[in-house]
Amino acid sequence: MKKFINASIYGVPESSEILIENDRFKAIGHHLPDADEVIDLEGRFVLPPYVDPHLHLDYIFSGLGEGNANVSGTLFEGIQRWSDNKKSLTEEMVRERAIKGIQKELSKGVQYIRTHVDITDPHLTGMKALVKLREELKDIVTLQLVAFPQEGFFRYEGAEDLMDRALEMGADVAGGIPHFEISYEQGVESLKRIVDMAIKYNAMIDIHCDENDDPNSRFLEVLNALVMEKNYGPYTTASHTCSFGSVENSYANKMLGLFRESQINFISCPTENAHLQGRGDTYPKRRGLTRVKELLNNGNHVAFAQDSIADYWYPLGNGNMMNILDNGIHLAHYTHIDELHKAFDLITYHGANIMRVHDDYGIEAGKPANFIVLDARDSYEAIRERAEVLASVRNGDYLFKREPRKNEVEIDFLKQ
Repeated sequence: MKKFINASIYGVPESSEILIENDRFKAIGHHLPDADEVIDLEGRFVLPPYVDPHLHLDYIFSGLGEGNANVSGTLFEGIQRWSDNKKSLTEEMVRERAIKGIQKELSKGVQYIRTHVDITDPHLTGMKALVKLREELKDIVTLQLVAFPQEGFFRYEGAEDLMDRALEMGADVAGGIPHFEISYEQGVESLKRIVDMAIKYNAMIDIHCDENDDPNSRFLEVLNALVMEKNYGPYTTASHTCSFGSVENSYANKMLGLFRESQINFISCPTENAHLQGRGDTYPKRRGLTRVKELLNNGNHVAFAQDSIADYWYPLGNGNMMNILDNGIHLAHYTHIDELHKAFDLITYHGANIMRVHDDYGIEAGKPANFIVLDARDSYEAIRERAEVLASVRNGDYLFKREPRKNEVEIDFLKQ
């Protein structure tokens, strides 16, 4: 057995010790039984591993190199540049990119990733590579794969068949991008078919939904209606929903009531959508965020995600969920002290619920012993200081541990 002592545990303020046996949490509390190994955390902040529920591992680092810049900085140029360049993609290239991206995220404390995989490719190159990698890396990271028709369910010839094949291969989630179809009618029909296909394969749903600044974009309403009819809301996620941040308040309030009833989930990508959205605005300039606070207060699960790392849509990113959280809470005005104390839910528990891994997630007796240690004393200090992850533990063993940085500046006159 192992015992971690002097821990400040997120969401469990009455406990300071963690006991691990056979790769699982045996007990959380005070004055727990002796163990073979005792690790003193010296009051540091412990929480479940970070969750990144929206990433594109097959695109990682595709935007690096001369001539790869997305000049307009828009979603649509990014799609076109990817379409032009993916024709030479190989399974080995996808594998190498994905491993680099996973390494980046693992080193920052992430242990759960949902990745969208482009299936608008007659060879399903990305899906083949990532199905294999999901199995190979299952002991160190939980990967979920979304069958994602990047170039459109109807707009790309044969995408429906490719989606079917990808789900047969073992994709966990059916994806879509209705706002990229050539008409509203085709966008609606794409959602109908994707929802039916997901239910056929007992897969979850995660749609790139209304990722634009158009307040009249209504695919979120359509998606919510479809999954409400089939009682599939808890298994469904609307990603981005940028336009919902621009709609008129009376419409938003009507929809919030329907979202509460359906229990649909939401993912916001603060850094990427702040980069992509508002490109057609002068001032005021929209920043691409959905109604994060309102959805949280509504009882819906909302998670933040990285989305991209140095690809055609976003030139930055390194898998650091603390950076994503920091940007997201500022853009959402989620900075009241009471909100800061629960803000880590946005990159931990909410993402786990969206991925439906919550039964095996969290610092509770009987669950897998997965957690991270931050160089801070509590959630407020961790966020204010943008605390570094000092250790990541998976099934009771370290994935990594590092010494805290010594970066305080000496002031000479104070030593006299």
